[in-house]
Amino acid sequence: MYRTSLSKSPAPRPWLALAAAAQFMAGEALAQAGPQGSGPILNAVTWIQGTLLGNVATAVAVIAVAMVGFMMLTGRINWKMGATVIFGVFILFGAATIVAGIQASVGR
Repeated sequence: MYRTSLSKSPAPRPWLALAAAAQFMAGEALAQAGPQGSGPILNAVTWIQGTLLGNVATAVAVIAVAMVGFMMLTGRINWKMGATVIFGVFILFGAATIVAGIQASVGR
């Protein structure tokens, strides 16, 4: 019996996928008039988008990036983990632009 070594992958971050999905759904919902009765769903998705991308979230993201950057410079956190945090913030706040670019390339 042979044993193979499996590399450990980092833990999945479900909140990042949720944020991207909420941004995509909000963009889709705002781009087209939904079927009759979709008002509450549209309001809920818009609320999620506002919460994820609002002023409080922006302030928290700025503080997080500053803290991670400082920790990277002082050697308290490895560069890979710090870059992951900063890259995640860019994806979170750039989700609308990323989705618009993908839709434009597909021709939608």
